[in-house]
Amino acid sequence: MRNHNSNRFGSSFPSLSPDQNAELSTKLTINEKMLREIFLNSSDIIFRSISSNPEVLIIYIDGLIDTTTLDKVMLTPNLFEETPSGLNATPISGQIIQKKLLAISPIKTVSTINEVTDGILKANIVLLVDGENKAIAADLKGFEKRGIEEPAAEVSIRGPRDGFTETLRINTSLIRRRIRSPKLKMESITIGQVSQTDVVIVYIDGIVSNTVLKEVRDRISRIEMDGVLESGFIEEFIEDAPWSPFPQIQNTERPDIVCASLLEGKVAILVDNTPFVLIVPMTFWTGLQAVEDYYERSIYTTFIRFVRYSLFNIALLLPSLYVALSTFHQQLIPTNLLISISNSREGVPFPTFVEALLMEFMFEGLREAGIRMPKAMGSAVSIVGALVIGQAAVQAGIVSAPVVIVVATTGIASFAIPRYNFGTAYRLLRFPMLILAGMLGLYGIISGVFLLMIHLLGLQSFGVPYMNPVVPSVPQGLKDIFIRAPRWSMTRRSALFSGTNKTRIPEGQQPSSKQGKTDE
Repeated sequence: MRNHNSNRFGSSFPSLSPDQNAELSTKLTINEKMLREIFLNSSDIIFRSISSNPEVLIIYIDGLIDTTTLDKVMLTPNLFEETPSGLNATPISGQIIQKKLLAISPIKTVSTINEVTDGILKANIVLLVDGENKAIAADLKGFEKRGIEEPAAEVSIRGPRDGFTETLRINTSLIRRRIRSPKLKMESITIGQVSQTDVVIVYIDGIVSNTVLKEVRDRISRIEMDGVLESGFIEEFIEDAPWSPFPQIQNTERPDIVCASLLEGKVAILVDNTPFVLIVPMTFWTGLQAVEDYYERSIYTTFIRFVRYSLFNIALLLPSLYVALSTFHQQLIPTNLLISISNSREGVPFPTFVEALLMEFMFEGLREAGIRMPKAMGSAVSIVGALVIGQAAVQAGIVSAPVVIVVATTGIASFAIPRYNFGTAYRLLRFPMLILAGMLGLYGIISGVFLLMIHLLGLQSFGVPYMNPVVPSVPQGLKDIFIRAPRWSMTRRSALFSGTNKTRIPEGQQPSSKQGKTDE
């Protein structure tokens, strides 16, 4: 056996452009010559030639193949040990190899140069036998991969601790473990002319809306680009309003969120090489719901939602309200508070609007620095930086203490928004709201809120209104918006993005105590 990647046909090939749609030849040397030309200057493509009767050529990518299985399980026992005098003593064929490989690996037969190269690039080993115009592609993947861990950005106190990884088949298996039904469908598609990235569309037949599913298929099939390195590449191509600050596609690293969404009739999009899964359609209220809302008791979750909704309004409007009241509408501020604010502003050289804008900008800078720095240093830099800069700015008379308090409260409130990309929208909108308040006072804030509501009411996600089920009003859906009703009372799925099966829970599933009283 020879293990090499050298050129058997001289130091350089003639200048040819192999036709990748061409059929394989019965001569192994011709097939090898074309494949070496295609993979020219690719040192990780291994060509292993086995001197046998007839000759066998194995091609694979170094680092993506389980070489231990290849050598010890496939080559040594199957090609050598069964023939005491070596391979030259017993003529072999593709059928013999295929029968031996069938016990250890999924295999398929390929007949064109394009199928061979595609199999190699998808981490398969390809075997070619001299005298046969077909090759065997065997799945022996063995590359390094990250283990299943809890997502760092979506931590929960109660709930599963596993999260998606960068390996597509591990991610699909995490979904299959939770939904063990033949109605769970996974359609594969390859996107990226160069990257050839595998993308999987996941849905539950009968529960998914056929209209939404067709729209997802159409939008993904229209994508044409060189490479897809992350699910965000696809997200920008398929969202409804790319210039809106609000995300119309949910992303998550948690399998339980994906499965819960599938059971609601939504569609998940998995992309190879990323742990972030896309879920469509997305509504405004999805961005304000945390995973623990469905693992804790409803009375506690309802209280937390009221707190969360109050905090996200504070995150958007508090700096603007402070600027508007202290600059234009001092008569609305209680006298003692107004005197306190006026005393704290003595010697400050900037207007209130400039103070707030400056501190907001510095707070966002500290937050970004904390995210980008190593984890051990990031939190320390963001917290210590905010304390030191805020205290130093107040003592130097550059900003007033109330502005620091307002900006810090706003920052804390923004952390209460469960989803990072949804919270980013409010961080972005805070600045135009601040500018409107600095120019027009409360009238500017009211105008900004009206424009924001008009924008939200006009948004859609794959044909579903963004404010659903509040606008248009769906009474059944309101049980999981401002409150979280007991699970046994939420019997129906949303009519806008579910299919024919709209029953989530059969009637009469109240707790046993309620059933007993009813029976009496």
